[in-house]
Amino acid sequence: MLFGEQAIGQWVQHYNHERFHEALNNLTPADVFYGRGEVILELREMIKRNTLAMRKQIHYDGQTNQMC
Repeated sequence: MLFGEQAIGQWVQHYNHERFHEALNNLTPADVFYGRGEVILELREMIKRNTLAMRKQIHYDGQTNQMC
């Protein structure tokens, strides 16, 4: 394989399997094509909800401790 062909192959691999696309809800084209998008988006939403709840609890606990 020529160097140029190899470089193009690496770019296509990166573009389709590693690079997140804003127009695809920050999924890769491969995620969308292979039907993994919904699962990934649901997992991200669950992580976001858990993180926000944890931050809220930490903030609330910090205010409670300052009052004591």
